[in-house]
Amino acid sequence: MPFNRIETYVNGFSTSLPEDVQDKALRKVAGFENVKILRFGYAIEYDYFPPTQLTHTLETKLIKNLYFAGQINGTTGYEEAAAQGLMAGINAALNIQNKEPFILKRDEAYIGVLIDDLITKGTEEPYRMFTSRAEYRTLLRQDNADLRLTPLAFELGLASKERMNRVLEKQKKTDLFLKFLVETSVKPEEMNLILDDNKTARISQSMKLFKIAARPQLNFDDIRKLAKVEAFILANSIDREIIEQTEIHVKYAGYIEKEKNQADKVNRLENVSIPSNFDYYKVASLSIEARQKLTKIKPITISQASRISGVSPSDISVLLVYMGR
Repeated sequence: MPFNRIETYVNGFSTSLPEDVQDKALRKVAGFENVKILRFGYAIEYDYFPPTQLTHTLETKLIKNLYFAGQINGTTGYEEAAAQGLMAGINAALNIQNKEPFILKRDEAYIGVLIDDLITKGTEEPYRMFTSRAEYRTLLRQDNADLRLTPLAFELGLASKERMNRVLEKQKKTDLFLKFLVETSVKPEEMNLILDDNKTARISQSMKLFKIAARPQLNFDDIRKLAKVEAFILANSIDREIIEQTEIHVKYAGYIEKEKNQADKVNRLENVSIPSNFDYYKVASLSIEARQKLTKIKPITISQASRISGVSPSDISVLLVYMGR
């Protein structure tokens, strides 16, 4: 009777174990007592340099003009490596030209979150850039990435004049559309049938379009049913991308403003620098853990210091008092 071979691929089983351990472990699984392994799994291990030894430019603190990017910093994934390579390359080029370094903040780009996490918190396992790691997710949207980053890229010579002009035009028309919605009123007889169709409360008096458009029951296709809105869109060549950008601003205006205010408060602490040779052990009011962590990581600003695990708000208050703020 011919031998029937059934090939099985096991998910969720560690392949970084020695072959004899894998063999014994698999035989403990019900149905695998007489298993024959055709090819053992394997794992690739690599070492890395703790990224807390880097500055925000990805230059090493110990060796001037040496930049690290990618897997060597304890990250995994092509996107993370590409982001770091871009930033390290930009800053190496700026360094050679004796120009100011280029640093993205946490409220400006996910790259800023990635690098700040690495150099401030370090990593115990391969780091991936998840959206959940960012505290300003409402600001760091995919729809406004061009508005946030193209002006910075243009200053560096990485974006063309044509691309910059397109972004400026998009921002100009978005602002124009928002201004129109803020300043234009609509009467009950114009709006109530649309409100009825969308099962949302009627209005009894004239109301600004911005306030009505912010209702969750409505979208901008509903707002465009108003003749004055459609006329404005046609007259100003407002395309779908600008309509989407405007709608997001209208619907999430409160959340966006709240995050901007939070980011501004944190960014004010970015202006309070800490000398690179600062001796934290001479500040008696700091906790022992804070002294150890601050001495190890050597943050360059109070804001960065506040994000170090083990440094409490009271420690930050002590530093601000000590520095006369």
